[in-house]
Amino acid sequence: MPSNNKRIAKNTLLLYFRMLFMMAVNLYASRVILNTLGVTDFGINNVVGGVITLLGFLTGSLGAASSRYITYDLGKGDSEVLRRTFGNILSIHLLLAVLVIVFGETAGLWFMSTQLQIPPERMTAAMWVYQFSIFSSAMAVVSVPYNATIIAHERMSAFAYISIADAVLKLLIVYLLVVIPYDKLIVYAILLFCVQTFDRIVYGIYCSRHFEETRTRPKYNGRLFREIFAFAGWTMNGNLAVIGYTQGLNILLNMFFGPAVNAARGVAVQVQGVCQQFCSNFQMALNPQLTKSYAQGDLQNMHSLLTRSSKFSFFILLFIALPLMLEAEFVLRLWLGIVPEHTVAFLRLVLVTGLLYTLSNPIIVSVHATGRLKKFQIVEGTMLLSIVPIAYVLLKFCGVKPEYVFLVHIVVELFTQYARLRIVLPMVGMRLGDYLRQVVRPVLSVLVAASIVPLLVYVCIGGSGLAPFLIVCAVNVVSVGMVVLALGCTRSERSFIVMRANAIVNKLMWKEKNS
Repeated sequence: MPSNNKRIAKNTLLLYFRMLFMMAVNLYASRVILNTLGVTDFGINNVVGGVITLLGFLTGSLGAASSRYITYDLGKGDSEVLRRTFGNILSIHLLLAVLVIVFGETAGLWFMSTQLQIPPERMTAAMWVYQFSIFSSAMAVVSVPYNATIIAHERMSAFAYISIADAVLKLLIVYLLVVIPYDKLIVYAILLFCVQTFDRIVYGIYCSRHFEETRTRPKYNGRLFREIFAFAGWTMNGNLAVIGYTQGLNILLNMFFGPAVNAARGVAVQVQGVCQQFCSNFQMALNPQLTKSYAQGDLQNMHSLLTRSSKFSFFILLFIALPLMLEAEFVLRLWLGIVPEHTVAFLRLVLVTGLLYTLSNPIIVSVHATGRLKKFQIVEGTMLLSIVPIAYVLLKFCGVKPEYVFLVHIVVELFTQYARLRIVLPMVGMRLGDYLRQVVRPVLSVLVAASIVPLLVYVCIGGSGLAPFLIVCAVNVVSVGMVVLALGCTRSERSFIVMRANAIVNKLMWKEKNS
């Protein structure tokens, strides 16, 4: 346990270092790309590239299966079984990459050409974006087994360094996008494909040098193929729902409001993604331990990891999300210069969904560890898939504003999370009452109590500027930090945090004294 906790802490720090660097790059890059492409081309890239990512329900399903089987076999410690599993997973993803290309060049191409609102003069550029999106998606599919292996082995240092190299290349894309005197949208699509190809090569070389199971050719074992496909088949329903309500809502917004609203959604989702990295890094470090604990039959440790992953992920995101919700208009104007209409409201709403995601991910990882997905995926997938038709009815027959599609998403997600708890907790031997007491009660208590003071300060200060923003951020850090310690932590967690804080302070004082 101490070694596992130390590994989790080390991996979390590495992932946070990666995240901070990537966040700085992405925030700068997004501003330049929006200003260079313009609102219309930015929206076209967002919605056209999203058509091919509709196939992400296949990629996500098999990716989840890959991660689960590699991590589970690694926990069991049988290297021969692990090698056989990787070979079969590699074969499955090569087959899937071919299917992505075939689907993209047939049904996907028809949909992009006939159903989306694209200005006629930009159709040629949109077609280039679409074609390179297909190739990039196929390349990403083939990389999934290698990414899953790195995470299963908990080699987060490699994952972090390769991601940093990826971010540097994307920073280079920003520079090239400004100086190359050709169609900016086409150039952007081509350069992103080049970065995806680089990532695939580097992941393959690293895994081949460090993990014996990856030095194998694609294999076929009928029983294992069927088992993995059965697992992926049930996760496919849930992943189809995720792709459906993300890209489906994106397409609905395009059909009813045009590419300018897609640009607003794209900006809001980018900010949400950056914020969620703060908690997803913490969860990524814990997820392999969740699966390994179940494989080893250590349910007590699994329950502890489940509750702490849920609770502290929520607290981490709350530190960032709350001031962003309050000062959304100022932050977007400072960051982008050009702020597409609806972006402020979209950002506030997607941050709420982001807070809900922090609670759902540990539950999903836990049910994947059990391998018993049928009931879970039928219920979860069906409920999430209802988001798009409900939003369509409201847009078509009630003429609601685009913000309402995000409200639909929030309401459905709340009901879906309750259903997840009712299904998964009995599978891992945890009582619903314990989860409500250990996760839901402290989360709600912190959310309500920590929001009061920052909200009052925001209302009293009024206006929008750098000074009010900094004041709200400072008040938020103090408020959330104190309330988390008082209401969000158990006695042992509080003692651990205080002890680690004192150790850091003493270390800094010792260095200053001896410098």
